[in-house]
Amino acid sequence: MSRLILDTIERTVGTYAVTFLGLLLADGVDLTNVGSLKAAAIAAIPAGLSVLKAAIGSLVGDKATVGWVPKERL
Repeated sequence: MSRLILDTIERTVGTYAVTFLGLLLADGVDLTNVGSLKAAAIAAIPAGLSVLKAAIGSLVGDKATVGWVPKERL
């Protein structure tokens, strides 16, 4: 699997997990109610945007990663 795909997967899963856990904590951790299902669905939005950001990053940033900062600036 290419480095760009692995980088995108890592960023997307991380974004989803952080968003979902943040929503659960803000609403009170109760995994048995409908609010948890809504939190899971809502957390998919930033994760999807993370994929879009990664796709753009593969074109404008360092070609070895999906980051937007060029390698010369690191």
